[in-house]
Amino acid sequence: MMGLLLRIVVFVLFLPFLAASRNPALNDDVLGLIVFKADLRDPGSKLVSWNEDDDDPCHWLGVKCDPKTNRVTELSLDGFFLSGKIGRGLLQLQSLRTLSLSKNNFSGTLSSDLLRLESLRNLDLSENKLSGPIPDDFFGQCRSIRSISLAKNAFFGAIPPNVGSCSTLAALNLSSNRLSGSLPCGLWSLNALRSLDLSDNNLVGEIPVGISKMYNLRSISLHGNRLSGHLPDDIGDCLLLKSLDLAGNSLSGSLPESMRNLSICTYLSLSSNSFSGEVPTWIGEMKSLATLDLSRNGFSGQLPGSLGDLQLLEVLNLSRNGFTGSFPEPLRSCKSLVDVDLSQNSLTGNLPLWVFELGLQQVLVSKNKLSGSIEIPPTSASTLQVLDLSSNAFSGSIPEGVGKLKSLEVLDLSGNRLNGSIPSQIGGAASLKELRLGKNSLKGAIPTQIGNCSSLTSLDLSQNNLTGPIPPTLANLTNLQIINFSRNRLTGTIPKQLSDISHLLSFNISHNLLSGDIPSGSFFNTIPPSSLSDNPGLCGSIVNRSCPAVLPKPIVLNPENSSPNPSSGSTLSPTGLHHKKILLSVSALVAIGAAAIIALGVITITILNVRARAAASQSAAALALSDDYLSQSPTTDANSGRLVMFAGGDPEFSAGAHALLNKDCELGRGGFGAVYKTMLRDGRPVAIKKLTVSSLVKSQEDFEREVKKLGKVQHPNLVALEGYYWTPSLQLLVYEFVSGGSLYKHLHESSASNALSWQERFDIILGTAKSLAHLHRLDIIHYNLKSANILLDGSGEPKIGDYGLAKLLPMLDHYVLSSKIQSALGYMAPEFACRTVKITEKCDVYAFGVLTLEIMAGKRPVEYMEDDVAVLCDMVRAALEEGRVVGCVDGRLCGKFPVEEAIAVMKLGLICTSQVPSNRPDMGEVVNILELIRCPQDSQEEELG
Repeated sequence: MMGLLLRIVVFVLFLPFLAASRNPALNDDVLGLIVFKADLRDPGSKLVSWNEDDDDPCHWLGVKCDPKTNRVTELSLDGFFLSGKIGRGLLQLQSLRTLSLSKNNFSGTLSSDLLRLESLRNLDLSENKLSGPIPDDFFGQCRSIRSISLAKNAFFGAIPPNVGSCSTLAALNLSSNRLSGSLPCGLWSLNALRSLDLSDNNLVGEIPVGISKMYNLRSISLHGNRLSGHLPDDIGDCLLLKSLDLAGNSLSGSLPESMRNLSICTYLSLSSNSFSGEVPTWIGEMKSLATLDLSRNGFSGQLPGSLGDLQLLEVLNLSRNGFTGSFPEPLRSCKSLVDVDLSQNSLTGNLPLWVFELGLQQVLVSKNKLSGSIEIPPTSASTLQVLDLSSNAFSGSIPEGVGKLKSLEVLDLSGNRLNGSIPSQIGGAASLKELRLGKNSLKGAIPTQIGNCSSLTSLDLSQNNLTGPIPPTLANLTNLQIINFSRNRLTGTIPKQLSDISHLLSFNISHNLLSGDIPSGSFFNTIPPSSLSDNPGLCGSIVNRSCPAVLPKPIVLNPENSSPNPSSGSTLSPTGLHHKKILLSVSALVAIGAAAIIALGVITITILNVRARAAASQSAAALALSDDYLSQSPTTDANSGRLVMFAGGDPEFSAGAHALLNKDCELGRGGFGAVYKTMLRDGRPVAIKKLTVSSLVKSQEDFEREVKKLGKVQHPNLVALEGYYWTPSLQLLVYEFVSGGSLYKHLHESSASNALSWQERFDIILGTAKSLAHLHRLDIIHYNLKSANILLDGSGEPKIGDYGLAKLLPMLDHYVLSSKIQSALGYMAPEFACRTVKITEKCDVYAFGVLTLEIMAGKRPVEYMEDDVAVLCDMVRAALEEGRVVGCVDGRLCGKFPVEEAIAVMKLGLICTSQVPSNRPDMGEVVNILELIRCPQDSQEEELG
């Protein structure tokens, strides 16, 4: 061993001379790799076969050699869980052509010396923890390098301007870092480049002219940055371009005509920008397009008929624009079409029959102005999986042919003008998972055949005119999670069999005419009273109404009559007649008393309703007079109020001021203000946050600029900001409505039988981590992460709210942050107490660590007891040191969780709550760790592959 150490010391001291040697000794590669290994931590013992006593390393794991020279030509250690620095020992591998160290935990900065290896062709350091700026001289060291990938690290700063020095570079991937600044003009000097990926960074400015010099370019991805301005006019001169992804920026203007030359382009995504004008007719000349995504822009006008020339088109997404006219008939010529999304436009006319005949899998046309009846022809293809026609003006009845769509998984016809009954043929849609027919004028009974839809998880028939009973066959739907029959005229009792549905999460039958007692069972024992309200005949402890006792009917016999047949014609004796009169008198008294009580109750309720309506009207009038926000159009003077919805359309609420900010509609309160639920005019629910920090809010210009930035933030685990309202004295933020309630309620206010499962908890932790990582990539710090600010949607997915609101304030001083935003004790990072320490995203990491422990333990961050205060972080850390951390896992899981994964997650939570900010990982690293915890076997399969 001493001999090895001596060799390593000699090697390091004389490394410059060895690297310059033209005739290296046979074992120089061995020594170089051993020195490289000495700088590493290898928890999986992947490099155990690397033995310094071997003559050559050609049989070592991850190493490949030239069979003629036995010199190392390839070092591939992807996914080995290695950590540490990338040492200088690799510089001894003078014949190395491929160096791939991706999917590890290497840290530190990037060394320019790696590109000094003359034989190096491929360098892949992606998905590690490398950080710092890319050295200015890094690309200046290029020799014959062909591909470089530094993706998914934490590099920051500008892309070095000498990037154009790598004249042989064919692939450059710097995606998912924190690179900033503008695109260097030197990029366009890489005329050998075939693939360029700079996505998910913080790049700004315009795309410089000159891209046409890259005549070999096949793929370019700049999505998820902050690029602005127009597309360069010469972008269409990259004639070999097959994929162009510029989504998620702030690009504007119209599409340059040169793009018509991109005849072999198969993928074009310009979504989530600010492009405007009409879609040009020459779009049909891009005949190789398989994916065309122009969603979330400001395009307008009618859709060009030339779309029908795109014979290879598979995915068409034109949603969230301002398109008008009828459903584009020429699309029926696109025989390869699979997915069509035209939702949230202003299309009119009927839904063409060919939509059901073309072999489509997904059709989304919600929130348009389509009308007429829905017809499903007998020749319908059975490939359709998702059909969303919601929030239009369709009328007539639901077609019976819907039962023939055997592959249909989601059917959403809500928010239309449909009438008639629900066809019994609906039971033929065996694959149906979500059925939404709410907000129509449907009548008749709920068909019993709906119990044949065995895959159904969500059933919404609310706000119709349905009558009759709830069919007991619903109990056959063992996967059912959500039932909403509210606001109909259903009668009868709640079937007892429904208590057997084990996955039921929500059951809303409010505002009907149901009666009888409420079933018992795990779900119904904790059902909220609001889900049962306005059913006068329902009884039970949940609705605070006792059920009447069922008494046997009294039997009165004539004691002097020996005949057992009461109809035998015998007469009652005077004594028997006296008994009958007494019984009748008692019955009459009971009936009279009951009638009196009911009448008194009706009178009382009527009086209270009249008073409540009067009070509500006065409240509404007062609010309307003070703020007058609903009476203003979007184009009125800014001082009197302006409501802006990012998706366009008619930005008005369906109710008056009293319904918008009425106490009865309040969902909760936080550090920034109260949140209310209301409905838009199109019938869609939204959540309104009324800011109570008006005195601290920036000017209207700054406020609108920051809010519009937040409106562009898109992630599945973030509550979407859909609009805002401004006056100097009132600011409202319009968010998407998330129906599942807060994580806080699920953790601390639910019974053991409804406790979150291990898988649900892990998914919430992972989803929260992904959304925070996304915010941090956009330089947005949450500041107020806590379980009360995490909402769960209908499928249990977490959605974080209240992000980025601190940017609305004029200064991020510690007083504002601690008193207004970080209102929940226990989540605050220790640096909040120090005025000299800079507040960074590591504060969010700390709060995430606390949240992780809260989810795992089912306990609040701080628990107050009679004589003590228990801090969750300290409790778990002490348990870990004593080897009993498993005992900290929420007892409601009853041992149903993988112990190793639970321990790993709790350790990660403790690491995130380190007192020193630099010791906390960033959220991108947290996501990687969680994914490794969840799927360790996948990593092993990658290693073996």
